[in-house]
Amino acid sequence: MNVGELKSLLEDLCSLPSETEWVEFKEAKNNIHFEDLGKYFSALSNEVNLKELDFGWLVLGISDQPPRKIVGTNYRPNRPALDRLKKEIADHTTNRLSFEEIHELHLPEGRVLMFQIPPALRGVPTSWKGHYYGREGESLAPMSLSKMGQIRGQALREDWSAGVCKDATLDDLDPEAIQFARKQYKEKQPGQAEELDQWDDLTFLNKAKVCISGQITHAALVLLGKEESGHFISPGIAQLTWVLRNDQGIEKDYKHFGLPLILAVDLIFAKLRNLTYRYMPNASLFPVEVTQYDTWVIRESLHNAIAHQDYTQAGRINVIEEPESILVTNLGHFIPGTVEEVIRRDAPPEQYRNPFLARAMVSLNMIDTIGSGIKRMFLKQRQRFFPMPDYDLSEPERVRVRLFGKILDENYTRLLIEKADLNLLDVMALDKVQKCHQINEEEFKRLKKQKLIEGRRPNLFVSARVAAVTGDKADYIRQRAFDKEHYKKMVISYLKKFGEAKREDIDKLLLDKISDALDEKQKRNRIANLLFEMSYKDNTIFATGPRRTAVWVLR
Repeated sequence: MNVGELKSLLEDLCSLPSETEWVEFKEAKNNIHFEDLGKYFSALSNEVNLKELDFGWLVLGISDQPPRKIVGTNYRPNRPALDRLKKEIADHTTNRLSFEEIHELHLPEGRVLMFQIPPALRGVPTSWKGHYYGREGESLAPMSLSKMGQIRGQALREDWSAGVCKDATLDDLDPEAIQFARKQYKEKQPGQAEELDQWDDLTFLNKAKVCISGQITHAALVLLGKEESGHFISPGIAQLTWVLRNDQGIEKDYKHFGLPLILAVDLIFAKLRNLTYRYMPNASLFPVEVTQYDTWVIRESLHNAIAHQDYTQAGRINVIEEPESILVTNLGHFIPGTVEEVIRRDAPPEQYRNPFLARAMVSLNMIDTIGSGIKRMFLKQRQRFFPMPDYDLSEPERVRVRLFGKILDENYTRLLIEKADLNLLDVMALDKVQKCHQINEEEFKRLKKQKLIEGRRPNLFVSARVAAVTGDKADYIRQRAFDKEHYKKMVISYLKKFGEAKREDIDKLLLDKISDALDEKQKRNRIANLLFEMSYKDNTIFATGPRRTAVWVLR
């Protein structure tokens, strides 16, 4: 909008007889609290959705009582600071919804800010820090259950997965996929095993809710269709793509897997390198060996992507394998809004993007019948003392789930081991801290009260004070250890100051800094491993001379 259009719009808004549910005026001569800004964003976004309008408006610098006059506002006078609000708001809203635009008008009477607020996505109310707001007349209020129900009850779209392909027949489905589906159905419904063996394929597919009265559906083709039958769902695409990247993010290999997707999951799984990972729990002398990834968690991630993919967008489901993580992405916004809401609600979702496909996958033992798969993924990672799955919802129409195949922060792992009674929401908040993600005020207060985090926002870190959790403070002093990066920095600082170091010099530097839970031989082995990593992986130091009398220097 140009200045003239904005002035005209401002006049129209000011001429309204009273504040409506979709417009809010604030004087805000000097400031408006950030929390209030977020609550108004949630309320106006939800009201705009219900009124089926394009935008709502929060206007600063105008008296909030008629007759409305321009009083001017000094809120965030620098434009860069004003623009940062978009991200700051998105960090705490459903699907990272934020201002469509922030308009700044410099008028003779004073400066006016006009925040242009988009409607909540269909079927998904807009929350602010996990809470939903609306308007009661001119007042801000928690969103009523009836209004929340109206938004959540909105039809996302016609169920594409239930669509019937009139020209498709049983011959367009893959016999091997049907046999595998029968096996899965038996595992899900063992009481029908004998009866199932008597059904012909079409009867079975009807019973498994994959077909409708013998007609081949989009869901049937996605799960069981022959590779050459993909044209029946065109322009939709049902395809999984595996990509292998090295630690520099360079693509090393890839492969596409098309119909039938019920078999493609195992083919993708066979590609993934699920290596053995070793770690020392709670400074034990005996390492624990586990696979990098829990097999159930990987399969659940892939099956969820298939169930919730927006096939009408004609995109692929991607499985990107990196040295220490796996990233699964699918198209379509995250319907529940936030992962925290899924965990907190702990109930089946009220809506699915592809209800017919989801029911079919439940029948075929691919996804959980009670919709608790996401929570179970988090619980399994917690039981392994690994980082939580990382849901990135920053793109409005894409869900990105990263699974970590290594421990990121030893302090986080110790806390999970020593304090088994931590509730899952606190574990998730701690996980955000170890990944250097921002946590909200409520999470901050909970973790701080339990002395689980240290530092000041935004530079928080998981507390190393396991003794505060276990009560053994004297033992904590003896067993406390710094992280590996700290030791590396000590070695580099020593070499910068003295130019070189013999192995005995480095031992003297580090031995008393390493945890007393290890004996001297183990400490020396840890130092040897550290030097090896700095030499051949980090490429920061190297040794000169014979092995026994080698001298370490900086590269």
